[in-house]
Parts: sequence; structure tokens; C-alpha cells
Amino acid sequence: MRARGITKCFGDVVALDGIDFDVVAGRIHGLAGPNGAGKTTLLGLLLSLAVADEGRLEILGKPVGRALAAPAGVAGFVDGPGLYPSLTARQNLTALAKLGGYPVGDVLDEVGLADVADDRVRGFSLGMRQRLGLAAALLTSPRLLVLDEPANGLDPAGKQHVHGVLTRLAAAGTAVVLSSHRMDDLESLCAEVTILATGRVVFTGPPAKLSAESGELAYRLRTADPAATRRAIEQARGIRLVEAPREADAVVVRALVPALDELVLRLGRDGVAVRELAPVVSPLEAAFLALTGQEATR
Repeated sequence: MRARGITKCFGDVVALDGIDFDVVAGRIHGLAGPNGAGKTTLLGLLLSLAVADEGRLEILGKPVGRALAAPAGVAGFVDGPGLYPSLTARQNLTALAKLGGYPVGDVLDEVGLADVADDRVRGFSLGMRQRLGLAAALLTSPRLLVLDEPANGLDPAGKQHVHGVLTRLAAAGTAVVLSSHRMDDLESLCAEVTILATGRVVFTGPPAKLSAESGELAYRLRTADPAATRRAIEQARGIRLVEAPREADAVVVRALVPALDELVLRLGRDGVAVRELAPVVSPLEAAFLALTGQEATR
């Protein structure tokens, strides 16, 4: 999938402002940005729910025209899947399969809904509806899968299951585009991430590159000897004590990774066991906040 100079306006509102966007087959590409950044509009263009005002969009090697019909091989959902609440999960898929001439196959089992296949969708949780929407998209064996917040409403087990499905699809050659507000999901799943702000691309590339450029971060540090830890922090270069959490054995420090490494090595030499060391905000989320001009609220 290849987009060049895509612009989309709604009246006086510029939703997308000349963006370039590429998605490679066999990879999961994350899309992030604040509310109103243009994510939903871009996903809608990929699914042919709208057409661009300017620019060139190619999907699966073919230019996209003005028709509001998703090209063959493209599937997904935006703003949640469209489902029939009065029908069961199986009946929903059967109806969609008949419209498109697709076999239902074992997609319900693939998304972990085989046990509730004959339950009416009106009783489904948000997470179950998201998984059924994914199953509906899989009916077409898509080469490009476009998903808007697919992990929304999922419990940890459900999220892990869906992530496994997406990873297997990408490994089999499907290009996956997914939007998410969860930076940890994007960091663990995606080969590349594009961040939008006010309708423009402010970053695109591997999450590791974005994390590496995030600079100084806040880290939560728990050790076996809090007093010795504080003394080591006071004597260390490039490390600032930010706050003391409620736990007596924990502190929050701000530092670059090299300075943090030196602190951990020093604590080890002093015989102080490190029990926990983790960023308060993930490196990807910190970079996201900086690029989009937002502040952390944690």
C-alpha cells in the first residue's frame, strides 16, 4: 500500500494534510496520534469508505479511484465492526459469507469465539464484538487488513489471542494496519509505526528508532537497600531523583540509559540487589507525547 500527498478535508477542517504513508506486505504497521489527528480518516480511505481530495493512493499495487468500494483483498473495520445484534455470532458470519461468496471456515475458532458461536451478539462484551469483527474480516482472507483499535475492550488473555492472530497473518504475508492508543501494543506488535498530529505525519519508522530518540526518561527503581540506593543516586552523574513513591523500597529517577546502566552496575558492586527497574512511561509513549505536544498525565 502506498499513499503520496493524501489530503482530505471536511468543510473547513483539514483532516489529512498531504501525508505520505507506506505499508509493506508481511508487516504490522501501527498508526497512532491524539484524538482528531486524522487516524480514522486515513483508515477510512484505506477501506474506501471515503475518497481523498488530493494525492495518489495505491492499494495492492492498483490505484484507487473514486468508487466507494473496498478493493478485493482488503478488509477491516473503523469505529467498531458493523454487526447484527439480534443474530448469533455464527449467523452474522454466515450472512456476510453469503453476500461475498466466502466460506465461513473456522474463523470463529481462530479468534477464540467458538464457544459462543450460537450466542446472540447483543449479549457480547465490547471485546467479544471486536473479536467477531476480526473474524468477519478474516472471511475474505485479506491481503491488507485494516483495524481500528482491535484490542479495545479485551482482557489480557483476549488481547494476547488477537495479537497472536495478527502476528500469524503478517508472517503469512498479510499487510496489517492497526490504530491504537496503547503504545505498549504498538511497541510489541509493529514493525513500523506512523504517528499523526493535526493531519500530518510527524514520525514513521521502526518503534525502536523512536524509542532511541526519546531521550531522558523517568524510571521506577526498587532495591533491597533504599538508603544505599539514595546515596548512590546523589553521587551519580546524569541522574536526578524525581520523587519517592509510597513504597518504602522504591524511587523514581530521571536519566539517560547510559547513566542508568552505570547506576545499576554501581549498586551491584555495592551488593544492593535491584528488584525492579522499568520506565514510568514507555520509551515509545514518551516519544509520542513529545512529538504530538502532549504531556504525560501519570
